[in-house]
Amino acid sequence: MDIKGLKAWVETVNQSTFDAVALEVFKYQSQHCQVYRSFLNYLQTDVANVNKVAEIPYLPIEFFKNFEVKTDAFEPALVFESSSTTGLGVSRHFLDTTERYEEAFVRSFTHALGNSANYCHLALLPSYLERQQSSLVYQVNHFIANSKYPQSAFYLYDMAALHQQLLINEAEQIPTILWGVTYALLDLAEQFQLPLKHTRIIETGGMKGRRKEITRHELHDVLKNAFGVSAVGGEYGMTELLSQAYSLADGRYLCPPQMRITVREINDPFSVPLLNRHGAVNVCDLSNLQSCAFISTSDLGKVYDDGSFEILGRIDYSDTRGCNLLVI
Repeated sequence: MDIKGLKAWVETVNQSTFDAVALEVFKYQSQHCQVYRSFLNYLQTDVANVNKVAEIPYLPIEFFKNFEVKTDAFEPALVFESSSTTGLGVSRHFLDTTERYEEAFVRSFTHALGNSANYCHLALLPSYLERQQSSLVYQVNHFIANSKYPQSAFYLYDMAALHQQLLINEAEQIPTILWGVTYALLDLAEQFQLPLKHTRIIETGGMKGRRKEITRHELHDVLKNAFGVSAVGGEYGMTELLSQAYSLADGRYLCPPQMRITVREINDPFSVPLLNRHGAVNVCDLSNLQSCAFISTSDLGKVYDDGSFEILGRIDYSDTRGCNLLVI
């Protein structure tokens, strides 16, 4: 199948077609992504005999730091970069078109929360705004620009202005998404406490060394007490992925149709997927059509029978990542 046909198939993928599409994407990337092809050759993978998704090897996420993980030769329309809080380098994700990313994150959001235009988006993402080429900033900026509420905006460190806008939105009963990096949400909770009845909090992770690490449960308890909400949501995404999973409560994330999470044995990267057990997270993101859709991460997680998953921390030997700094 050519890239045009694959793209159309990915855009309409659902639970019943996921495995078939994933196998076609695997065959395409095993031929056209040089880095992935070299990895498969090193493993002596017989691509022609890979007939199940569980048999597909996952590329270690660290490859995005050292190589251009992309298919064939194209001039990137956009390059996203991760943060580097440890001095160990940044990951880069090369996009052939901006439309591919926009289609992926819009589909991800819509699957979890409906039409993004129907929300006022208030973004407290200072550490992301302070660096160039952040995929999260690009995503939220798209939601802000396309919202029917003109008061949608980014806030750097102006907590007072954000507090004032939240008060206005609550008084006018405007459905609102408050996007926030973890440490900034804690700062807001310490400075201002107000009941949020029409606002959904989406935390994106990240302490960035600004605060002592706490568990997700501790974080959510602080935010629920400060803002009078029954639940705190979250987004699971990263530079190397075009899609995102969302948690609406209790740290249980749900994937959009084009994305699937599995977990593997921590000490065996080629083990069969585990269910209802802790393990290292593998991500299949079919929207990564022109990079690599099969990524082995250094996150610890647990997948449940209904396909939802939790992120529980990091593998000890991995470097700390800005997208997910909470501990078990």
